[in-house]
Amino acid sequence: MNAFQQLGLEDHLLQAINDLGFETPSEVQQKAIPALLSEENDLVALAQTGTGKTAAFGFPMLQKIDINSRTTQGLILSPTRELCLQITNELKLYGKYCNGLNVTAIYGGASITEQAKNVKRGTQIIVATPGRMIDMITRRLVDISKIDYAVLDEADEMLNMGFFEDIKAILSHTPQEKSTWLFSATMPKEVSIIAKKFMASPTEITVGS
Repeated sequence: MNAFQQLGLEDHLLQAINDLGFETPSEVQQKAIPALLSEENDLVALAQTGTGKTAAFGFPMLQKIDINSRTTQGLILSPTRELCLQITNELKLYGKYCNGLNVTAIYGGASITEQAKNVKRGTQIIVATPGRMIDMITRRLVDISKIDYAVLDEADEMLNMGFFEDIKAILSHTPQEKSTWLFSATMPKEVSIIAKKFMASPTEITVGS
């Protein structure tokens, strides 16, 4: 029996996990997946890069969104274009049996018109870098006023790159009633400020030192 089964994931996701050859969940996946599936709560996870964080938030998000709706329900912010594309590709692999799933990457250095077109077509999950996301919001090309889930991935990295104001501005366009999941390798002051300002008594998990 695949150890992922015990985390509460649905069959179509377990099928994708099987295809990918994942056998044992990493520590962050073991701790985060059941916590995110069991209730609608905020989460702060401290874990180094390369510990399997994308799957830790990706699978619960894919299980919780309504695939039949074309409304944007999940927003994942990441510091760089590379990571943004990597997360997008991984989510598509995890959700290969979610018929009708649309994941759109929004990042600088590529056609904003093309990205807006993808969003307009109906995308349940947006993966974005903060700068381009602000651009899209300002131009009214994207609507995140009804999202249920916001993920800040590599939060410390985003803040190191000077995205503090952008992140605050982006989150202010999201509904009060949503779950915010913050993943970070370290917990600098700015990350704590974001957590305090935009999260309600989050569950905390720490992996490694």
